[in-house]
Amino acid sequence: MKTLVSRYDKKMIAQLPKVLFQGRIIVIQSKSEAKKAVDYLMTQEMVGVDTETKPIFKKGTGMNPVALLQISTHDTCFLFRLNQIGFTSDLIKLMSDDSVLKIGLSLKDDFMQLKRRKPFTPGRYAELQSMVKDLGISDQSLQKIYANLFGYRISKTQQLTNWEADVLTEAQKRYAATDAWVCIHIYEEILKLNATGYMLEVIPEPAPPAPPPLTPEQIREKEEKKRQKEKERRKRKRQREKEQKAKSKNRANKEKIKNIKEII
Repeated sequence: MKTLVSRYDKKMIAQLPKVLFQGRIIVIQSKSEAKKAVDYLMTQEMVGVDTETKPIFKKGTGMNPVALLQISTHDTCFLFRLNQIGFTSDLIKLMSDDSVLKIGLSLKDDFMQLKRRKPFTPGRYAELQSMVKDLGISDQSLQKIYANLFGYRISKTQQLTNWEADVLTEAQKRYAATDAWVCIHIYEEILKLNATGYMLEVIPEPAPPAPPPLTPEQIREKEEKKRQKEKERRKRKRQREKEQKAKSKNRANKEKIKNIKEII
């Protein structure tokens, strides 16, 4: 019986052997190629799905539109270059279809980004983050989930590369294909674990790190803020006392006037 952990130690991942997709990778760069690829994918029972976007390193700048849509079967992965062909009607048909199960991690985010290119209604899909949560696994990253289930490492060295480059490198293609392909593996493994059973070792959440000690400058600033706060508190207290005295004096004067009027 397989043993899983509720939370995988990220430090352990670097020691694991690397997994890479070894099947066919077909780059789609025209609408006619996209139609042929979709026709083939529509015959499949399930596919793994992922997207890539050109990173932005400037703060305050919005995200780029999705540049690459990866859709993989067990042995073939199609890389649709959306920055060149757009989100075609054939791709929309596939992504909206209910007969082909789309499997992915954080698919709602992928769908949201794809809708920025062209609106559509997602068809039948399986969200792996929800499925592993039901197993008792708290990790949500693809890398940690795969390491937990299979004992292999998914490399992320190509994640922040230029996905809008004129020509994708072999490393980029292999990375992109792997991310979509492993989604099928994870899905099938979860179904198997639910059928055969598994052991779950619960790893406690790490305690939050202790705050660093204050510098002499920070200590002085903290003490000064404390003094200013106390000064403001005393000022407000004096003001309230002054207002209270004024109100008391005013009431006394009114009472005095009232008594005089009664005597007269």
